[in-house]
Amino acid sequence: MKGFCENCRDMVDYSVKPVNKEKTIKGKTIYYVGKEAYCEECKEEIFEPEVRDYNLIQLDAAYREAEDLITATDIERVLERYDIGKRPLSLLLGWGEGTLTRYVDGDTPSKPYSDKLKHILGDKAYYRELLEQNKNRISEVAYRKSMTATEKIAETEGNDISKLESAVKYLLLETSEITPLALQKLLYFAQGFNKAFDNTFMFEEDCEAWAHGPVYRDVYHKYKGFGYNPIEDNQLSYENINLTGDEKELLNHIILYFGCYSGKILENMTHSEEPWRIARRDLLDGEGSERVIEKYDIDEYFKNVKEKYEMLNFTDIKDYTKDLFSKIYG
Repeated sequence: MKGFCENCRDMVDYSVKPVNKEKTIKGKTIYYVGKEAYCEECKEEIFEPEVRDYNLIQLDAAYREAEDLITATDIERVLERYDIGKRPLSLLLGWGEGTLTRYVDGDTPSKPYSDKLKHILGDKAYYRELLEQNKNRISEVAYRKSMTATEKIAETEGNDISKLESAVKYLLLETSEITPLALQKLLYFAQGFNKAFDNTFMFEEDCEAWAHGPVYRDVYHKYKGFGYNPIEDNQLSYENINLTGDEKELLNHIILYFGCYSGKILENMTHSEEPWRIARRDLLDGEGSERVIEKYDIDEYFKNVKEKYEMLNFTDIKDYTKDLFSKIYG
């Protein structure tokens, strides 16, 4: 990578390293892990727009986490879930018609506005009531589209299991032995590579940066009784698995290239990757945490992996797993 070094007065190669940063916002100190770029010649810090933009994104994510504010990604999920535009939803809520546009573009909502959007995302009945009561504020077309989407949610939810539950079933059925620890890591790798290849996350649920690596909380509680032993569930069947053919194919390759390793090795692999490390900024080794591994960080990391290894299909994942193992145990 090359950038301009003011000290050397020339275009130079530079390296980037993660650093702990802090910033005071509205009287509150926010801690986050950012990056800094350094000239390879004089070793002085240089300015790089991409590094600056990355730091701003990390600061924003850390601030939202500290203040329990909704993310721009979750706001987009609200719009997609209910098939409603930014302007119509703003009007339904009695806000300025450009409010949602600003939030999606990165502006930070106030706590009351954030809580309202979180409520909508998690409670379809609440949203339907909001839509009915304020339908006169939006066009008939916008109302019908959103009501159709809301009714479809009511019809389908409860009949089909979630993508996460489906992936768990599929992994358990397709592996001869898998411990709860290994299961969590395979789910995490599936989430990352699905985003890299298909540009969509397989699961809506967030994973958390626990001491032993990425964890999907509900999956943990369901299988924690098995401890370090393989999961045994004789009631599983291939019926009602809510996965596409491509998603099943990806899971097959995740099993092939990651499932050959023990849960502990997979844990160490995730510990070497940026998403988990960023989420656990300032935490001690082994310290408990419920911090979410941000989907943005998963997206960025696995997108870069795909580009670095010039992956064209799922088979190319094997080169990454080999290098990752060698990096830790070589």
